[in-house]
Amino acid sequence: MEPEDSINVLGTALDLCGTDPVTGFFRDGYCNTCAADQGSHTVAAVMTAEFLAFSKYVGNDLSTPRPEYGFVGLKPGDAWCLCAGRFLQAHDEGCAPQVKLEATHKRALEIVPLEVLRGYGVT
Repeated sequence: MEPEDSINVLGTALDLCGTDPVTGFFRDGYCNTCAADQGSHTVAAVMTAEFLAFSKYVGNDLSTPRPEYGFVGLKPGDAWCLCAGRFLQAHDEGCAPQVKLEATHKRALEIVPLEVLRGYGVT
């Protein structure tokens, strides 16, 4: 599994998303992706309580620790490489988290329009 080019949605080098906790399909802190990443974990999102509650409600509990998988659970303010489809779903429901555009992989644009991502952009 080789990652695709590390280019963000702005066309520049992909920035680090987060390392506490370590995120990314490759668990390297970057929202890199490859053909094996069927969920497209490409949106560098900053968690909010509202989004975490929404994600849990739709069946992906990101806030509960799962020590058996080395997962500490996310809290508001944590950065996480989110599936592009889940981000778009949260946007449609009015509870999408903020987005680090410089750390969001260009492949996210296959699912989420840049204008939508920009609406949640933070630095």
